Amino acid sequence: MNLILTRFLTLLLFLLASSSAIWAQTGTIKGTVKDATTQEPIIGASVGVPGTSIGAATDLDGNFTLNKVPVATYSLVINSVSYSTKTIPGLQVESGKVVVVNTQLNSSSAALGEVVVTAQRRTNTEVAVISEVRNAQLVAVGVSSEQIVKSQDRDAAQIARRVPGVSIQDNRFVLVRGLVQRYNAVMLNDVMTPSSEVDTRAFAFDMIPSSVIDRMMIFKSGSAELPGDFAGGVIKVYTKRAPEENFTSFSVQGGYRNGTTFKDVQKYEGGKYDWLGFDSGKRTIPDNWPGKISRDLPLTLQAAYGRQLPNNWAVRSAQAAPDLRLSFSMGRRFELGEKQVGTLTSLNYGNYHVATTPNLTFYTLGDDPKATNAEYQDQAYNNEVRLGVVQNFWLRLNSHSTLEFKNLFNQLGAAETVVREGEDKVASNESRSYSERFESRSIYSGQLIGNHELPNDKTTVNWVGGFAYTHRTEPDWRRVRYLRPLGGLDTDGSPAPFGVATGAQPVLTDASRYFSKLNERVESAALNVVHQFTTDSTNKEGGIKLKAGLYAERKDRDFSARWFGYTNVGNTGATGSGTRLQPVDQVFSNQNLTGQNGGFALQEGTDPNDVYDASNTLAAGYASLTLPLGKFTGVAGFRGEYNDQVVNNQFRGGGTVKGGQRLFSPLPSLNLSYNLTDKMLMRAAYASTINRPEFRELSTFRFYDFNLNADVQGNASLKTAKVQNLDLRWEMYPSTGEQITLGGFYKHFNDPIETFMNSSVGGANVLGYSSVNTQSATSYGVEAEVRKSLAGISASRWLERLSFVGNFSYIYSRVELGEYVMIPDASGQVKSTYVGDTQTQRRPLQGQSPYLINLGAYYNDDERGTQLSLLYNVVGPRIFAVGNVDNPTLFEVPRNVLDLVLTKRLAKHWELRAAWQDIFNQPVQLVQDLDRNNKYSNNDGAYRSFRRGSSTTLGLNFNW
Repeated sequence: MNLILTRFLTLLLFLLASSSAIWAQTGTIKGTVKDATTQEPIIGASVGVPGTSIGAATDLDGNFTLNKVPVATYSLVINSVSYSTKTIPGLQVESGKVVVVNTQLNSSSAALGEVVVTAQRRTNTEVAVISEVRNAQLVAVGVSSEQIVKSQDRDAAQIARRVPGVSIQDNRFVLVRGLVQRYNAVMLNDVMTPSSEVDTRAFAFDMIPSSVIDRMMIFKSGSAELPGDFAGGVIKVYTKRAPEENFTSFSVQGGYRNGTTFKDVQKYEGGKYDWLGFDSGKRTIPDNWPGKISRDLPLTLQAAYGRQLPNNWAVRSAQAAPDLRLSFSMGRRFELGEKQVGTLTSLNYGNYHVATTPNLTFYTLGDDPKATNAEYQDQAYNNEVRLGVVQNFWLRLNSHSTLEFKNLFNQLGAAETVVREGEDKVASNESRSYSERFESRSIYSGQLIGNHELPNDKTTVNWVGGFAYTHRTEPDWRRVRYLRPLGGLDTDGSPAPFGVATGAQPVLTDASRYFSKLNERVESAALNVVHQFTTDSTNKEGGIKLKAGLYAERKDRDFSARWFGYTNVGNTGATGSGTRLQPVDQVFSNQNLTGQNGGFALQEGTDPNDVYDASNTLAAGYASLTLPLGKFTGVAGFRGEYNDQVVNNQFRGGGTVKGGQRLFSPLPSLNLSYNLTDKMLMRAAYASTINRPEFRELSTFRFYDFNLNADVQGNASLKTAKVQNLDLRWEMYPSTGEQITLGGFYKHFNDPIETFMNSSVGGANVLGYSSVNTQSATSYGVEAEVRKSLAGISASRWLERLSFVGNFSYIYSRVELGEYVMIPDASGQVKSTYVGDTQTQRRPLQGQSPYLINLGAYYNDDERGTQLSLLYNVVGPRIFAVGNVDNPTLFEVPRNVLDLVLTKRLAKHWELRAAWQDIFNQPVQLVQDLDRNNKYSNNDGAYRSFRRGSSTTLGLNFNW
């Protein structure tokens, strides 16, 4: 570790201290653009140098800056909607100097019958995002691609950590205001995304690479035009659109992870396409197998089916390679006849390796709280591959209409090998277990978008047609457990070998092979109309405004799982054939799969509830009216959502059941803002929202999680939760790119959905989880955010290049459980269960963090092409699963995360990037509330704990 740190800091100091003559061969053009009549700053004016890719848009104060302008003499062209274009010739740019241009634009509305706008508004800068947040009549936060470049985050999940009031779970799920991911609505280019997970309502943000993101906006208060199914926030991710100028960029990056890279790891042999994230087909069930292998068939025939599966159980030692990231992007803009056309193409590839050593502990929960029933130590190795393609098209039909066609495809493949050793004191045995798993996730999202301005210049129409598809498979997840007596000795004192745990019937948790497949399709359509009755001379977005729209969505999912267990025929132990004593690469070989005495058979254990199909039909309409009265602006809205949700299930023992419900939800909202000054305002908001259960939660499907040694059971009785939301926020914008906010919020939940530990599911040292509706809950808190630059404050050139971003959230929550809840048993049958004497009646809301802190310091030297970022994040302890009298609550422990990122321009088109991420390398930890005080404390015991390892990366970017 010390050697890595020394090398990294040496490189860092060298890059900061180095300089080259080529860096000094550029200058800067900056200035201010105002309205010639009113002297008000013009926001969003396009400022550029003809014939080059040099350009920018003016900010909230009308300011612009063109950095890295090569030494020469230029003309500057400035244009904006409703203003005459202005050209300023003869600007001489000198090395290392600043050319200041303060100018005014004259209105062209009287002279022109139509203004043709050929520039496109920039949305991906920090200034643009802050402007969008300020002008929104909602409580909103965001992060721009400009800030993404500084932080060097690799995907949307890491980007979200920079957003106030946002945290990350499992490195891929976004939590807003500390609420678990089920309370978020996720939209990609203004279209709802499908869930990428089988077990939870969640979208895996790690599937969207950072290089294709234009900006990420998170709306924390509701409004009529936003989806009604949320309580934490509506997360909108926008991919990049057509470029303003042609460009090509390429980057390559290597990474070193402490404890993984160049270390020996345990892995199984995968398929030939694993390096692309796809399964080659060698893990699939043979085509000639029937839909169900009957256990009434002769054991010899069942064994013959088993011999058709490859004997790929071998685990070998290998050296983990460094991480690799490749990225290629290209943008082109051209004319097709008289129409302007733009394209954006992006290809991204990542290959990542993580080796960990998780501990898993089960406690006796008796007089000695730290006494254990079982303790296990894992050697886990995970190889993740991400492949992403973005292809966007943009077409300007005329001065009033544009079309966009946006396409995103992501492929994620994860190969995981776990070797677990430990002892079970209750069963008096030692165990050695293997889990060999491959998961493939594919997601496609496409949108056809139309934007139109009607000839009256007061009405705009926007429509979106979307299609999304998710495909997820877990082909041939192999699990096997070897056992021997505790202490490694037989009853006679002789050494006891490990033997495979098999029985006369298949068992999913022992020697088994598991296959699952999920397909989900989402078709959607939206129409939005905005009519501006009056305009505000100081704010072109102001005035009386009516918004109305329609939204329709159809979602279909089919899921199926099959699993098979190895069973023994006769005596396969030490006193018999000894077959079960063979090592894992031999024990299930074809010569042992005979179906005869002393051998094994492979029997199907698939249950009726391992298959379900589901559909969801949503139809919504909304209308809102924006009414400004002096410094006061009010937006009143109403949204109505009709939703028909159906999940077709079967119980484990047979019999059908339908989950879901048909429901109309009236969702009123009110957003108020008051401009205290030109740079300061207050907001207040109310919204009624809902939270629907997801398909998986409503299914009777029961899933075994090897890593947690836990069973997860669905609940067909879940109903929609109702949420009332209140927000109050003060905002100040001192200058360009700066922001200070302080706010509070309150939420009341009826029938919130939580994850419970279920005593009816699981077994000895196997925890059970289910989702249930509790009676009610409240959550309230405060949030603060600061974005501040030292430019203009300090005389030091070094200090004026510094800027800071910080945000803090504190949240308090309480649940009223109620004496009865509807809980499923192991078969999926739901029963009203009295929990007054087994559950704590009042406690924090499951998944709710009590606090979140994000801090960032940025150093930016444009002249030398140096950027340096120091980023810190921490999330407070939150309930992972609600406990009961048998098993206390599980808490997720806080982790302090610190990242250091450096970007250095080497030449005109070349850039070097270096990063040291997760410097503290604190453990990822779940603890059990052994003292049963409903909060995380030092008296709690670790249930699962491991360290991912800090990582260092070094990359080279080429931009042209």
